[in-house]
Amino acid sequence: MADHTPTGPVELGAKMDYAEHDRTYAGFLMLAKYGSLFCGAILLAMAFGFFAGGFFSATILFILILAAGAFILR
Repeated sequence: MADHTPTGPVELGAKMDYAEHDRTYAGFLMLAKYGSLFCGAILLAMAFGFFAGGFFSATILFILILAAGAFILR
């Protein structure tokens, strides 16, 4: 028969570094929030630049969207 007794440190109740888990999760959430903001801002600015026909105005809009979004997400 197979032996099903715990043999590794995880099965024996190894100590977990919960502070490191929390920092990693907070970093992941921050990356997800601001990465989504960046992708949305670049898409809106590209659409605006395509339909309005201006690179400079699209760049200004991109910066404004990033600033407003960063203010809202903080």
